[in-house]
Amino acid sequence: MSEQSSSWEGLDPVARVEAALQNRGYVGEVFRSDATIFTVEDASRAIGARPEEILKTILILADGEPLLALMRGPNKMHTGKVKRHLGAKKVRMASPDYVYDLSGFRIGGVPPVGYPRPLRALLDEDLFLHETVWAAAGTDHAFFPVTPEELQRLTGGKRADIRQ
Repeated sequence: MSEQSSSWEGLDPVARVEAALQNRGYVGEVFRSDATIFTVEDASRAIGARPEEILKTILILADGEPLLALMRGPNKMHTGKVKRHLGAKKVRMASPDYVYDLSGFRIGGVPPVGYPRPLRALLDEDLFLHETVWAAAGTDHAFFPVTPEELQRLTGGKRADIRQ
């Protein structure tokens, strides 16, 4: 099922994320801030959460297929582990231009939901050490809280050891 519908055309990125969340049964709230959440450190300050509680959504390409690596703030993705989980030969981060062309989201505000078509997701196991994590909601000034279990449900993702 595609997350995008004709009613989404013309919606700003935050409205697209809000619609995707609502369509998937999310009952929380999307917050907006004058402060940027562009980096993990920025998000930590703006939200008032520890860096470990910030979700990084990284769009990657595995053998050319786009998918999401959902990482705990300070963690770095281990491409070798991602390759093994996916059975892929080549894994790399997508360029900012590719991310925008595919999704309409800019780096610093890339969310875990709201894409024109469903993307597979791998969730960093360390996310599950926290009660709540904070995800970008389409721009570097919008975010939402979510439990790791709810994040897994919302994305249909797979919990995996993918950190360095």
